[in-house]
Amino acid sequence: MLDLAQVSDRIEIDDLLTRYARAIDSGEWDRLDDVFLPQAKIDYTATGGIAGEYPEVKAWLARMLPLFPRRQHVIAQSEVTVNGDAATVLAYFVNPLLVPQQEGPDLLWEFGGYYHHELTRTENGWRSRQLIEELVWKRGAP
Repeated sequence: MLDLAQVSDRIEIDDLLTRYARAIDSGEWDRLDDVFLPQAKIDYTATGGIAGEYPEVKAWLARMLPLFPRRQHVIAQSEVTVNGDAATVLAYFVNPLLVPQQEGPDLLWEFGGYYHHELTRTENGWRSRQLIEELVWKRGAP
């Protein structure tokens, strides 16, 4: 049975995953500062993105994701393991992206997979020190 501190950690970590999805989908890139540590390592290469430290990846997201004006991350079940001030998270995701076309309907690209986070408890709450995106399937995308 979980104690109150463990329940609190789980809720705070779930909130972190929600902040991540909302920042990405809304294009409010500075909201990612409440998700990642400044020196965090992020790897999106499995879905055609880049790998690097947070500031570089944040700038890349701000340049690239507006190419997909409608996006909606769905982060589903997650497996969380907390060990003191560190935690690991495996979270399922589905990510549909609409690709606008000059003529005809928008194209729908979809990705599904897992986010692997390594988290650290800070004075400002949980933050990700590493995110690796693992692709399980894709549809419509090149």
